[in-house]
Amino acid sequence: MEKTRCAWAGSNPLYKSYHDTEWGVPLHDDQMLFEFLILEGAQAGLSWITILRKRENYREAFDNFDPNIIVDYTTSKVEELMQNEGIVRNRRKIEATIKNAKAFLEVQREFGSFNEYIWSFTDGKSIINRWKDLSELPASTKESIAMSKDLKKRGFTFVGPTICYAFMQATGMVNDHTTDCFLYKNHLQNK
Repeated sequence: MEKTRCAWAGSNPLYKSYHDTEWGVPLHDDQMLFEFLILEGAQAGLSWITILRKRENYREAFDNFDPNIIVDYTTSKVEELMQNEGIVRNRRKIEATIKNAKAFLEVQREFGSFNEYIWSFTDGKSIINRWKDLSELPASTKESIAMSKDLKKRGFTFVGPTICYAFMQATGMVNDHTTDCFLYKNHLQNK
């Protein structure tokens, strides 16, 4: 019998796998948090499936999202990335990745970890929502607006309130599985 999933997961195997194993799972690993922050920014104006399909290419192109390496990217590296057909070749998004790596490392120095900083927007725990239907999910919340404002103040780019909310959903800062989804209750138990 097929499991009931959030409607957005549809029938695409890549979407279903992402939904079942990653989306909404509380994430506390700094490098993975950085990866999601960059990928959510790369998604701006595109569909998430486009980014998921290119995710491995992104990992290879961006040194597995190691901010300590990315922060030293040169203009010649940007030009090399602009020729990489495996990623979204948008100069502003590529340059934002480098800028965000610098800001990310500053946050780590200030707070001890990016995890400590970013989860402070939800008081260190997942916000559990009770959406019955996808149409109820907001594009942003007061928490994502506050996060966006603070990230921008710290020098991050491509971190608007909607991108921040998608980041919060992806990293389990909010549980936005619809109540009929088989993962909704699992995430309640694992918060």
